[in-house]
Amino acid sequence: MSKVLEVKNLNKNYGDIQAVKDVSFDINENEIFALVGPNGAGKSTILKIVATILNPTSGEVLINGKNIHHNADSIRKMISYLPEEAGAYKNLTGIGYLEFMADIYADNIQQKKEYLEFAKEISGLKDRLQSKIATYSKGMTRKLLLARTVMSRPKLAILDEPTSGLDIMNGYEIRTVIKNLAKTGMAVLLSSHNMLEIEFLSDRLALINKGVIKTSGTAEELKMKNQAKNLEEVFMKIAL
Repeated sequence: MSKVLEVKNLNKNYGDIQAVKDVSFDINENEIFALVGPNGAGKSTILKIVATILNPTSGEVLINGKNIHHNADSIRKMISYLPEEAGAYKNLTGIGYLEFMADIYADNIQQKKEYLEFAKEISGLKDRLQSKIATYSKGMTRKLLLARTVMSRPKLAILDEPTSGLDIMNGYEIRTVIKNLAKTGMAVLLSSHNMLEIEFLSDRLALINKGVIKTSGTAEELKMKNQAKNLEEVFMKIAL
């Protein structure tokens, strides 16, 4: 199984503050890898570096074997990023927004059509795609944004708190979509505070605090190693 993402000895400083400290991990095809930690742990900083939004202070990030900061333009065609606080244009309809984004991503008319049909399917919004986004619930908006994020079937989807603030039903539906996307070959890097979500979604995870990865592995491996009933217990024993 080939590695889609390799993060090697990653560091990020903001002045005198070291937000990310010597972080290393990798993600394979078909794999969901989660970063778990408290606010300020460095999760979003790592995701933004992988998404080519931030430059690292030192270290290396490879996607399909290519350094992201030496090949940024070609890398951006292989990845897609959904920030935690992402929004959509409220005066557009759902379908209008997806058409607008497909125009940006696609290289030709046929590709645009393929992206749009896939996004419509992934969103699950059906007839509500004809309604203005201003009328959408938070869950509906998040489904639309996830569909936008994966419409081009990226090699790597980068998802920051994909179900934050959603009710049980919407959260479950989005988690199910993410899990199914990974089965098609897409690699997923996500962050979350929700330990039940992490257990449901991730193939492997890393517990991070104060910019340092404390431990990593499958949820079952970490629970067994730390004699814990759940990931919250593992986190309390290791990361704090």
